[in-house]
Amino acid sequence: MAVSVVPTRAKIVIIGGGVGGTSVAYHLAELGEKDVILLDRNELTSGSTFHSAGLVGQLRADPTLTLMNMHSVDLYRKLQATDTPPSWRECGSIKLASTPERMQEIRRQIGWAKTFGLDLKEISPQEAQNLFPLIDLEGVVGACYMASDGQVDPSQLAMALAAGARKQGVQIFTHTRVLEIKTTNGRVSSVVTDKGEIECEIVVNCGGMYAPQIARMVNVRVPIVPMSHQYLITENFMPADAPLLPSLRDPDNLIYFRQEVSGLLMGGYERTSKAWSADYNNIDDIPANFNNSLLAEDWDRFTDIAEASQKRVPKMSEVGIKSFINGPEGFTPDNEFCLGETSVGGFFVAAGFCAHGIAGAGGIGKVMAEWVVAGEPTMDLWHMDIKRFGSSYESPEFTLKRITENYEQYYDIHYPSEERQSARPKFMSPVYEWHAANGAVFGEKASWERVNFYSTNIGNDALRPKDWLGNHWSNAVQVEHNATRNNAGLFDESSFAKARISGARSGEFLNYVCANNVVKGVGKTTYTQALNSKAGIESDYTVTQTADNEFLIVTGTAFAVHDFGWLEKIRRELSYTDVEITNITRELACFAIMGPQSRAILQSLTDADLSHTAFPFMNSREITIAGIKVRATRLTYVGELGWEIYAPVADALALWSSIMDAGKSFGIKACGYRAIESLRLEKGYRAWAGEINSETNPYEAGLGFAVALKKENFHGKAAAIDAQMNLKRKLVAITFDDITCVPFGSEPIRIGESIVGRIKSGGQGYTIKKSIAYAYLPIAHTEIGTHVDVEFFGTWRTGVICAEPLFDPTNERIRL
Repeated sequence: MAVSVVPTRAKIVIIGGGVGGTSVAYHLAELGEKDVILLDRNELTSGSTFHSAGLVGQLRADPTLTLMNMHSVDLYRKLQATDTPPSWRECGSIKLASTPERMQEIRRQIGWAKTFGLDLKEISPQEAQNLFPLIDLEGVVGACYMASDGQVDPSQLAMALAAGARKQGVQIFTHTRVLEIKTTNGRVSSVVTDKGEIECEIVVNCGGMYAPQIARMVNVRVPIVPMSHQYLITENFMPADAPLLPSLRDPDNLIYFRQEVSGLLMGGYERTSKAWSADYNNIDDIPANFNNSLLAEDWDRFTDIAEASQKRVPKMSEVGIKSFINGPEGFTPDNEFCLGETSVGGFFVAAGFCAHGIAGAGGIGKVMAEWVVAGEPTMDLWHMDIKRFGSSYESPEFTLKRITENYEQYYDIHYPSEERQSARPKFMSPVYEWHAANGAVFGEKASWERVNFYSTNIGNDALRPKDWLGNHWSNAVQVEHNATRNNAGLFDESSFAKARISGARSGEFLNYVCANNVVKGVGKTTYTQALNSKAGIESDYTVTQTADNEFLIVTGTAFAVHDFGWLEKIRRELSYTDVEITNITRELACFAIMGPQSRAILQSLTDADLSHTAFPFMNSREITIAGIKVRATRLTYVGELGWEIYAPVADALALWSSIMDAGKSFGIKACGYRAIESLRLEKGYRAWAGEINSETNPYEAGLGFAVALKKENFHGKAAAIDAQMNLKRKLVAITFDDITCVPFGSEPIRIGESIVGRIKSGGQGYTIKKSIAYAYLPIAHTEIGTHVDVEFFGTWRTGVICAEPLFDPTNERIRL
C-alpha cells in the first residue's frame, strides 16, 4: 500500500492557498479549529493573488460587505505588527466625480458611511489635488476622501495569514493536487490528492478561478469565469522621500491608481472585456500547468484606459512603463463574492472575488470560518450566498453573458430599479406573449421575465421622485396601484418558487422547520418563517396543507435555491429520509386577483361559493374557474381582498384571458410587480432581503404573530424566546409628507445629533399620498410620533414614525 504524505484525516480541508484560503484557515484557527489542512496545487498565491492590484477600500454597496472590509482593515493593521507583515499602508483613498450624477453618488455614500462610523468626507477638487498633486482637474466637479483606506501587498498578505494559521496548528501542503472529492449520503467524506486520501467532514473550496473545476468533482456548478484584467506599473519617477499618495479612483473615466514604490500602478475596467476563453463549453476550465502565470499583453483593449489615465494624470504620457500585467481574475455574474455551503453537505465555496478580494479577504475569512463552525451564516450574506444563483447559471453561455455585462459596467452608477439586459429572455410566463402584446414593460428576477408595469397605463408624472429613484420610475405604477385599491388588479406571479413537500412525516418535518404551526388541516394556509439557530429569519413563505401528508410551499422568485436548500439541509441532517422536496415552480402558473371587486369577478366564473363565510381568509381549495380546475388560495400581499390561483401551465392563457374578460365591467387592470411593491409598503407587509433577513428576528420585525411558541419544538425556538424577552430594536414605519422625496435604502437616520440607524427600504404610498420608509431603530427611539431626520443626497429631511399598518389598520378590507 502506498504511504500517504498527507494526513489521512482532518476535520476541515481547505483547497486553495491564495488570500481567500489562507484567510479562512487563519480565522478557523482563531475560532479554535486546529484540525485543518490547507492544500495548494502549486505555491501559495500562485493563482490570482500574486497579480492583484492590492487596493483596499472599505465602503461598498452592501452593508455586510462594508463591515467585512472594515474587519479586513483592522486585521491588516494587526498583521502589520507581526513577524510577517503584509506591507499594509494606510494611505487613504480619493474618489473623483467627473459628472454631477457621480457627485450625487458620492454624497449618498458619505451619508451611508456615517451609519458605519467611517471617516468618509466630501472634499473639493482642489483638496483632492492637494492630496494627489499629479492629477489634472479638468472636468472634476468634486470628490471624497477616506483616510483609513489603504493598500497592501497581496502575496505578503497571504503569507502573513498562512503564518498566523500555522502558528495555531493549521497544516499547509503545497504542490498537492486534488484529484477527487468523495461524498457519502449527500455529504463530503474525503479528498483524494496525488499524495494520498484525506478523510474529512468539511471541504472549503477557495480555488479562486479554479473553483468551478473543483466544484464539478461533486457535481456543483459555481458560476465564475476568469476575466482578463489589466494594469500597468510605471517606472519610478517620484522622489523617494515624497509622502505616500492615496489611492485614486476616477470611475467616470473607468480608471484607478495607487502608488507603487516611486511610480504608479494604473488599471481600469474597459468596455471591451474579454474572458480567458470565449468557448461556452470551456469557459472556466483552467490549464493544469497555469501557475504563477499571466496572459499575453492586450494593448488594443487597454488603449482607452491608457488614454483616460493620461488625461487625468498627464505624467502618465511621459513616464516609462516598467511592467504590464494581464492576469485572469474570477468574476461572478453580479460582481459579488460567491460564498457558502452548497447543495452538497459540508462542501463550502469561497471564491469569485471580482478583483476586490484583497479588500475583502479578511472579512471573507471571518464570515466563512464562522459559517463553517456554526453551520449557518452569522451575518446577512444573502447577496454573496452561492444559493442566490438559480438554475439558469448552470448554462455557461448564460453565465458568461451576465459576467461580461457586469464587468463592463463595473464602475457605472447603478440606479434603483435598473434592469440587466444580457441573456434575456430566459424563463417566461405562459402568458408572456399576452403581456407583451398589451404593453408590458418587463423586468427580470432570477432569469424570469416579469411584468414591471404596463406602458398603456398613463398616470400623473408630477409624482416622479426626485433624485435617483426617478430615473427608472413610471407613472403607470400609480394607475395600477389605484386600480387594485379601488376595483381589481390581476397580477401574473407564475415566477414564484413553488415546492411540494410530501411523505409520511412531512407535517412533522415542516412543523420543526417552520416557526409557525403549519399543520392545521387540509385546505389551511399559513404564513411562517423558517428561523436559524439565532432566531434570524432564514426564509419566509406560505405553507398550504393540500393533503394529509402533502404541503405546498410558495416563496419569492429569487429564493428557490436558498429556501428549498435550507429545507433540504435540515431534511438531510435530521434524517427525514421519507420526506420528499420537489420543485414544481414550472409546473404551475400563478395569478393573483386582488381588490374589492375580486370576489365578484371570480364568482362570475365559478359555481364555488366564494363568500367570506364559505371561503374564509387563509383557506385554500380546488375549484373550477372558467371551466379550468385550479387551486384557489385566499390571501393577500397587497392589503386587499383577493385570491392566488394556481393552474397547470397548459391552461394558463385561457384562465388569464377569462378573468380579464370577466373583469372588464368591474374595472379590472392587469398590473405589474412595481404596483405590488407600493401596495405592500403601505400595508407594512415584510419582504425577505428587504426589511427582514437572517440577522433580523420575528419580534423586532413585527412578525411575532407568526411564531407558535406553544409548539413543543421548532428550529431556533430557544433563541426566539430569548429574542422576545430581550427586544433591543424594532422595525418602524417612517413617512414623509413630500411623496416625491423617496428614500430607497441605506440613508442615515438622525435623532438630535446622533445617528441611530439606516433606512432598510422605501417607496411611494399612492393611497396615503406620502413617501414611506422602514428602518430598525433602538427601542428608546420607536415611539409613535417621533420625528427623525433622514439624509437624502446630503440634505436632511424630517419624517415621522407612524403606527402600522399605514393603510387599513383594522384589516377590514382583506376580510370582506
